Amino acid sequence: MKIQAIFIIKVIMLICLNSGNLHSQSSAGSRAKQEMRSLINLPTAGILNSGYVSFNIDLLPKGSLLTKIEVAPIKFISLGISYGAANFIGSEKIELHKHPGLHAKLKFFNETRMIPSMAFGFNSQGKGLYLDSLNRYEIKSPGVYFAFTKNFKFLGYLSIHGQLNYSLEHKSGNNRVNLGFGMEKTFGSFISFLAEYDFALNNDFNYPNGSEKGYLNLGITWTIGNNLTIGFNYVNLLNNLEISNSLGTYRSLSIDYSTRLF
Repeated sequence: MKIQAIFIIKVIMLICLNSGNLHSQSSAGSRAKQEMRSLINLPTAGILNSGYVSFNIDLLPKGSLLTKIEVAPIKFISLGISYGAANFIGSEKIELHKHPGLHAKLKFFNETRMIPSMAFGFNSQGKGLYLDSLNRYEIKSPGVYFAFTKNFKFLGYLSIHGQLNYSLEHKSGNNRVNLGFGMEKTFGSFISFLAEYDFALNNDFNYPNGSEKGYLNLGITWTIGNNLTIGFNYVNLLNNLEISNSLGTYRSLSIDYSTRLF
């Protein structure tokens, strides 16, 4: 457990020490050099540039911290691993996640004038606490997913995203395919506004941890000095989670940094 906590700290230090690297690339605003690889919780068809590595940190409620490392070894393929802990910040005992999250994405079609870009992927990292009794995170991981993205020039750029996913987190027999849609609108060269709606069709409605409201999330991302992209998110506006220890509606902060690896 101590080794895992030290690993998280090292990732944070690495990002801070290398934030001035000249090869880093941003993902927000009309001058973004990296594609938007996810909105707030929903994956997109965007993928990391070939030969790059990214470091991501999410600061969540209850002092939770989630870190992710992703690398694109060749064009159109990315691989990653994430790990986190609850109460990482604060006075309570640190609760490390039981296992890391695994990430993989294959972008198999590039956008054309009429057809969106498309990708298949896998993401086993959910959000919130892991509920042992239900074998799931409070907000389920996407699992196996298909995503598409279409970009339009409109006062900068307007990007439309959609995803179809099948989460591997289910205990009650509710394992239906799920849907989600979202958008990104650029405001100037370095700022983007994000909105997404996850239908949560695969929620376990016979357990007291969700309803049929779905998840409505909003966010804003800002690239600082073409090095770091910082996002502020307002998550679960419909208050879909209803168990006593759930996240409910909450705010989160994300930090993303990418740089050329080879």
